[in-house]
Amino acid sequence: MSDTQTPDPADPAGKPLPEGGWSEALLRLEGAVVVPPTESAFVQAAGVLHADGRHCPEGALWRKWRPLTTAPAMPAGEPPVLEGRWIWGGVLWQHFGHFLAESTGRLWAIPRVPEADGILFVPKRPGVGDQVAGFQRGFVDQLARGLTIRVATEPLRVEQLIVPGQGFGLGPIIRGTDAYRAAVQERFGADIPAEGPERLYVSRSALGVGRGGLIGETRLEEYLAAEGYEIFHPQKHPMEVQVARYKAARQVIGAEGSALHMFAMVARPHQQVAVVLRRRSSASNFIEQHIESFGGRAPLAVQALRRIWMPEGTKAKRMGLGELDFPQVEKELAAGGFVGGRRGWSDMTDEEVLALIGSRADGMRPQVTRTRRKRAAASAE
Repeated sequence: MSDTQTPDPADPAGKPLPEGGWSEALLRLEGAVVVPPTESAFVQAAGVLHADGRHCPEGALWRKWRPLTTAPAMPAGEPPVLEGRWIWGGVLWQHFGHFLAESTGRLWAIPRVPEADGILFVPKRPGVGDQVAGFQRGFVDQLARGLTIRVATEPLRVEQLIVPGQGFGLGPIIRGTDAYRAAVQERFGADIPAEGPERLYVSRSALGVGRGGLIGETRLEEYLAAEGYEIFHPQKHPMEVQVARYKAARQVIGAEGSALHMFAMVARPHQQVAVVLRRRSSASNFIEQHIESFGGRAPLAVQALRRIWMPEGTKAKRMGLGELDFPQVEKELAAGGFVGGRRGWSDMTDEEVLALIGSRADGMRPQVTRTRRKRAAASAE
């Protein structure tokens, strides 16, 4: 298909689309074979085969414009049989953000298949085995408490496999199909009462600079605390507490990151949200689209970086450290009604920035952002 042709949403060989088509279909297979990956790689041969060995493209994991799982070979010999009726969950990621965005896209089928014995995944990383993390268990419990989660570490022939279309993920499908959004909005966090302040800042500062983030985020926290925001570190709380806080807040500011994908699951139109960007990445756009589609209201994207510090020898944007332009952050948040805008937030000195980066500073290179270049040019005129 050429770039000018309109994709057919009913064609399982094409990417899943929020408008529906195969991404909202339920395929029931008798005797399907589930094949886990045998090596860690970005694109892996893994997924679902029909009973006769034909590839089932509806079972592939898509990101953006291509599948990350491709047709596996039929296993040699007869695989063990998994009895019962199982919902195909796809690839189980251990990274929190990728789990939310890429392992939950088929869970919309849970209320459609109440007789299912459980959800069947394959691991993203074979070395992880059949491990199920607490946050993965917690997410599924919000949709169907106690439903069995099974991770196939060897090929299995499944008595009956229900293959839901991919209703959510990274790419155009980040907005979710109607079926996916309906299942999440009806069930996720439904039994958790809202509890917490009206103003909430979702922080990354406790994760440390080794995982990418905002330089001087604790300074931002001090400014926001003075404006009445509770500083919230979601990874320190069980999922029920996170959901309660997110449901209660009327104004939410968050450092761009995985936690905002969780917030988006319970976002509602009455909530104002601001995303403080820490890098230049399509991941930021996906978070904003997720919040807007599920919450019904576009977030404010605060693009106020002086520089982005990148580790030498890497192009992985997630590892970058964003250096905030604090006066601009205050200005943009004030314009959106999130802060008063009269306190005069001040920038960090170069010495303060380097001290915060610490021992990693010698291996970092600063990149001046486009916004900063424009301001510098304006000042020179």
